Amino acid sequence: MVDAVVTVFLEKTLNILEEKGRTVSDYRKQLEDLQSKLKYMQSFLKDAERQKRTNETLRTLVADLRELVYEAEDILVDCQLADGDDGNEQRSSNAWLSRLHPARVPLQYKKSKRLQEINERITKIKSQPYFKFRTPSNVGRDNGTDRWSSPVYDHTQVVGLEGDKRKIKEWLFRSNDSQLLIMAFVGMGGLGKTTIAQEVFNDKEIEHRFERRIWVSVSQTFTEEQIMRSILRNLGDASVGDDIGTLLRKIQQYLLGKRYLIVMDDVWDKNLSWWDKIYQGLPRGQGGSVIVTTRSESVAKRVQARDDKTHRPELLSPDNSWLLFCNVAFAANDGTCERPELEDVGKEIVTKCKGLPLTIKAVGGLLLCKDHVYHEWRRIAEHFQDELRGNTSETDNVMSSLQLSYDELPSHLKSCILTLSLYPEDCVIPKQQLVHGWIGEGFVMWRNGRSATESGEDCFSGLTNRCLIEVVDKTYSGTIITCKIHDMVRDLVIDIAKKDSFSNPEGLNCRHLGISGNFDEKQIKVNHKLRGVVSTTKTGEVNKLNSDLAKKFTDCKYLRVLDISKSIFDAPLSEILDEIASLQHLACLSLSNTHPLIQFPRSMEDLHNLQILDASYCQNLKQLQPCIVLFKKLLVLDMTNCGSLECFPKGIGSLVKLEVLLGFKPARSNNGCKLSEVKNLTNLRKLGLSLTRGDQIEEEELDSLINLSKLMSISINCYDSYGDDLITKIDALTPPHQLHELSLQFYPGKSSPSWLSPHKLPMLRYMSICSGNLVKMQEPFWGNENTHWRIEGLMLSSLSDLDMDWEVLQQSMPYLRTVTANWCPELESFAIEDVGFRGGVWMKTPLHRT
Repeated sequence: MVDAVVTVFLEKTLNILEEKGRTVSDYRKQLEDLQSKLKYMQSFLKDAERQKRTNETLRTLVADLRELVYEAEDILVDCQLADGDDGNEQRSSNAWLSRLHPARVPLQYKKSKRLQEINERITKIKSQPYFKFRTPSNVGRDNGTDRWSSPVYDHTQVVGLEGDKRKIKEWLFRSNDSQLLIMAFVGMGGLGKTTIAQEVFNDKEIEHRFERRIWVSVSQTFTEEQIMRSILRNLGDASVGDDIGTLLRKIQQYLLGKRYLIVMDDVWDKNLSWWDKIYQGLPRGQGGSVIVTTRSESVAKRVQARDDKTHRPELLSPDNSWLLFCNVAFAANDGTCERPELEDVGKEIVTKCKGLPLTIKAVGGLLLCKDHVYHEWRRIAEHFQDELRGNTSETDNVMSSLQLSYDELPSHLKSCILTLSLYPEDCVIPKQQLVHGWIGEGFVMWRNGRSATESGEDCFSGLTNRCLIEVVDKTYSGTIITCKIHDMVRDLVIDIAKKDSFSNPEGLNCRHLGISGNFDEKQIKVNHKLRGVVSTTKTGEVNKLNSDLAKKFTDCKYLRVLDISKSIFDAPLSEILDEIASLQHLACLSLSNTHPLIQFPRSMEDLHNLQILDASYCQNLKQLQPCIVLFKKLLVLDMTNCGSLECFPKGIGSLVKLEVLLGFKPARSNNGCKLSEVKNLTNLRKLGLSLTRGDQIEEEELDSLINLSKLMSISINCYDSYGDDLITKIDALTPPHQLHELSLQFYPGKSSPSWLSPHKLPMLRYMSICSGNLVKMQEPFWGNENTHWRIEGLMLSSLSDLDMDWEVLQQSMPYLRTVTANWCPELESFAIEDVGFRGGVWMKTPLHRT
């Protein structure tokens, strides 16, 4: 990944040299020399990344270069901080004067001398034969942009598995209810076992047949207790603190008298001691079924799956292989290849995939993101052939396709994908955590006028389009919220990350570390070069960290990302992190869902490099220090669901780089931040308001949002509100007309706000209304014959009194594609079954091309 490290460094160097800071001027000549050398070498580095796998000398050269560039980048950030480029003129002036302080002169000299040494060592590397006698290669698009800046490939598309699904459903429907049915899906990795299980599990008929459906991802290291807790979490029981016997009894109680389906996904044969106790504890006599997916025939025998109830998926046929490939590679053209020259080379590539779905998707995703021209596809075909040479198994072929996809990533995306090496097997990963970490580390390239958060989303889309990241959950509007990676992709990124000292399972001699419940203190003690520490705890679990260990974080002075979310500490965090000021390079700090957090550390005011601050779901957080308004680089400030927080401090309006502000509670008095300050946040793209009292909004503040021309999404949460004056104030607000998405939660009014109309919000595409007292929509909501909504996605949830006619709704929203509705008993006319209870989703039938 040295090409990725160099790319990030060159991007930062360019920005810093353009800023012309006073401290940077001291090192300008050395930085420009370094920039020139690395720009020359950059064109060789993609090839070097491939060739180092078989060339020990080159591997050593590349590793040396990577470490030198890391060190140079740290010096760069120090230059920025010394210049005080956070926008505070007083601080900038003080920074210039501090350069003359006697104590700082030796430090500046030391850094200057070290930059000179780094330059000299890189000059020696550049003079090595590999770089000296080679012609720069052209390996295709790698200019920090991608063909697509949004998800293009639909991960829900399945090809060639209809027969498999039908067969399994027949087994389930014809089973003897008096017995426990055990089925096994057996086959190599990447064959589609999990996909078949998901298709069955999510089938409507299966959903209606089984009162309890439970999905458990069984990693190689899972214990009996972890599997039981996972089953209970699926049943809505957190089961904290119970012993194994109690856990098993709870499972029995939940399932007793119910028809249930349990999927045990990806079971290995290393340790199956947990199976017997769980198997014996499952209730019989009401039609219980268990599906086990595994790569091992021995596992199928061990779980007592009969041979006639063991499914062995087959490779895809040539026709289905080509169809799946087209669905991915030509996703932007509805899966249709319209260029004969690409069809020929495409079919040649598909033949090499030998019917393996994961291989086909990996190569198809790669080609989706490449220019659709013959010479580029031919180059990929030849690269793929090189990777396949010498393989002796189908598993090797899958890994070769994944290696090819990694090799062909734009440099910055290589760093992004390697962060996934930190997460445990089968972990469901929040997209936001990934994107925030990438921005904090500087992996995100800002191009074509895209904002930082947009560019971070683009990186995520780049990896999903390439089928390297799998989508798990989406919102009603199609926004991805969680993801995971296939275990074979995980194997690849762990191997690359270890070889490149990005991360490793032991957490030693690397720059990134994942925190989970079994966190080892020595990983911090001996690893002061750490740049990223990230909480990788699985859904429903928490980290339990002692204060002595947590204090070690502040010893890692080069940390860019500190994410200790979902963690419980044995002392207040404000005390544990009282020396956080030493983390001058810190750009991303996540304290989301940590306990106990009552207030931020006092020394936090010195974190002038901070770009992302997330303290969401900290219910005990009572106040935000005024120092937050000093963080002039802040892009994201998230205080969602901080129930004890009264208001924000004055001065939030000075954070003009803010793109995301969530959980914002306008002050009821002049002692805190008023809504009017928001009008200064002209780069704001996403705003979450917490409104509970009418006096949070003054009469003269009602137009505070109207001129926020970049604002795309507004969420208004009125949980725990009272007073009719709040309804009046919300009704008088004026959201910007270009709004793309709107969410109303716990809205106290019985009729919709008067501005909720296609006339006032002509560009609105997604609307969500959840909980509250809404009974009807005001007349403007329905538009007229000349004015219709352009809404594509609508969500209505937990609105017990809302009355609305389905046909009238469709007439006023002719572009509607999806409607999600549940717990709305008065919406009987809706084309959604059981809308008064669990409800469901209505989707407009797409028009097929002829």
